[in-house]
Formats: sequence, structure tokens, C-alpha cells
Amino acid sequence: MSLVRSLLVAALALAVPLTTRAAGGHDSVGCGGCHSIHTAKGKIIFAVTPNTKALDPKTKQPYSGTTALCLACHADSKDGGQGYAPVSGHMSHPYGVSSVNPKVAKVPGELLRDGRFECIGCHDPHPSNPNYKYLRVDTAKGQQMDAFCGVCHPGKADAATVKQAALFTSMDESGAKRAAAPAPAPAKK
Repeated sequence: MSLVRSLLVAALALAVPLTTRAAGGHDSVGCGGCHSIHTAKGKIIFAVTPNTKALDPKTKQPYSGTTALCLACHADSKDGGQGYAPVSGHMSHPYGVSSVNPKVAKVPGELLRDGRFECIGCHDPHPSNPNYKYLRVDTAKGQQMDAFCGVCHPGKADAATVKQAALFTSMDESGAKRAAAPAPAPAKK
């Protein structure tokens, strides 16, 4: 009987990690992991206290808005986060930016929040987003990143790839979760 029990325990030990991975990153968090109506801790019904310890490496000021919410989980604990898939402000794409240099990127209005470029400019973290790393453009599981990057950096991607890229948004209540990619701005000569 102990051999059967040992096999059952081993089977469960192998199955548990698979089931938690199958749920995906934010799928297992649920709405209440980020949002709360009655016990809100931030301006946008945050369920967690926005991270005010993580500092923008350029301004040396704490992040604000939705970026501060994202960093409540996605920053190292020494930087005020919970250490879940931490990002680094000096080693990744800029986020929490108050204005975008048009010589560097032509960010469509759909990717800005109140004129700011936040984490949610690139990522739509809602579980309904089927894309790789919750990106707002399908990149074929990361194999076609140029389709995504070309939305804001059209000069660095194939025009046909950018043209077919569609932006995902879970905030569109019409049910049309994808919008056509914005027309790239004409290149300056």
C-alpha cells in the first residue's frame, strides 16, 4: 500500500506545477489581485499599494499611475515590489514616461494613458489577453517581435508586418478586442 501512496504523491507533485503554469501569470491572480472597489489603495481602484519606492533611473523620482501598480508586484523586494518577474528601469524598455521623444518613437494614442507611456502601453495584463507576455500585439510567442516593436518604431521593421499588426485591448467593451494597427507616421527625410 505504501508504494501506491508514494506513486500518488509523486504524480501529484509533478501535476501541481503543470496546473499552476497552465493558468498563466495573471490568470491565477484574478481581478482582485490588482483591483478593489471597496478597499482601494490607489487612484485607479488598486488592490495593492502602488510602489513608491522604485525610482525612475532618469528622474530619480518614484513612478506613479499604473506603472506604480505594476511595480508593486514586478519589482524586486528591495525596490518595494513583490519580486514577481521583476523588471529593471535601467535594463528594459522605458516605462512611466511623461513624454515620448518623437525622434525615437511614434507612439500611437491608443498606447498612451493621459499622455503618458506606462507599462500598459505595451502590455494589456488582463487574463483575456492571449498574447505572449501579455503584449498588445501578437508576436507568435515572441518569434515576431518586429510586428510589435514596429508599431512605435516603424523605421525598424518591415512595413507589411507592421501594417498587419493589431492592437489588443481588453478595455474595449464592444467585444472587438483587437483594433487595426495605427497607420505608421510618414518617415521624415
